Amino acid sequence: MKKIILATLNENKIKEIKEILPDLMGYFSSPQEFSIFHLPEEKGKDYKENAYIKALFVCEKTNLPSVGEDSGLEIKFLEGAPGLYSARFGGDIPFSERIRIILEKMKNVPWDERIAEFVCNLAIVLPSKKKEPIFIEGRVKGYIYWEPKGNNGFGYDPIFYYPEYKCTFGELSLEEKNKVSHRSQAFLKAKIYLEKVIKGEI
Repeated sequence: MKKIILATLNENKIKEIKEILPDLMGYFSSPQEFSIFHLPEEKGKDYKENAYIKALFVCEKTNLPSVGEDSGLEIKFLEGAPGLYSARFGGDIPFSERIRIILEKMKNVPWDERIAEFVCNLAIVLPSKKKEPIFIEGRVKGYIYWEPKGNNGFGYDPIFYYPEYKCTFGELSLEEKNKVSHRSQAFLKAKIYLEKVIKGEI
């Protein structure tokens, strides 16, 4: 059976991806299954480069198809921050502290200026085409809520308010979130390519 390695060590992301594409779940493996416990530093100039750096590293280590993912939260009032540095914003601190810092920066910002966007970029790298990655992007628009709400999800989910559901991502079940999230949009677009990889068509 053809394996596809998900080039992330974030167990929450792996769980989400498998929920988004349940019929491909059996083909996905984590780097840990191949004794890969560290990924290269994300030094790319954008999400695409970071996704490619991780996918290429894992592909070269395993000689198997790999999917790298990089995502971030872009807040318009903060000129796109934390953006590319979402996972490292504020240094080596928990996400609860990162959220506190963001809310402090935005404590007097009116609702219509609290526009935000979650972004997810994928890079699919094949052993035979390591210099020809397939890039795919997913985005979802929302607002930064006044305070954290909900205990579901991870990262910035508790402060990302999704207008269509009238709640934060932190208040959504995984099933609900996976219908609309930036990551689900990206992986659903990627499905056609991943199925071809599994069938050996690309």
